[in-house]
Amino acid sequence: MSESKVIEEGLEFTPKFDENGLITAIAQDANTGQILMVAYMNRRALDLTIKNGYATYFSRSRQKLWKKGEQSGHLQKVRQILVDCDQDCLILKVAVDAGQCHVGYQSCFYRAVKENSEKKLEFVAEKTYDPDEAYRK
Repeated sequence: MSESKVIEEGLEFTPKFDENGLITAIAQDANTGQILMVAYMNRRALDLTIKNGYATYFSRSRQKLWKKGEQSGHLQKVRQILVDCDQDCLILKVAVDAGQCHVGYQSCFYRAVKENSEKKLEFVAEKTYDPDEAYRK
């Protein structure tokens, strides 16, 4: 079997990290299917996620690991990790208890491009929690 066939159709998990050592990770609500957020993982974040069952990511801006919900209390319990055909992107199907966006929405995708507009956005969701209260902890 060729190397690409092994990656695309084999049963060995060999995630491809980019030149910065990161892989894209999409968090999806395991119950509703709603996309919650997009983040990045390095090898250590992925290993911790697999080991402890809670989503851990790598912050590109802070250059450090962060366990989702460590400040707000809105943890992501990982139910399943899906990998795409090239093994360069992950979907984490997660169980969540409350909003996942740091500004108070259930999902980070709470705005949409307004119909017939190139530059205008519109809200498509309501806030589910008060971020000032959650991050005061």
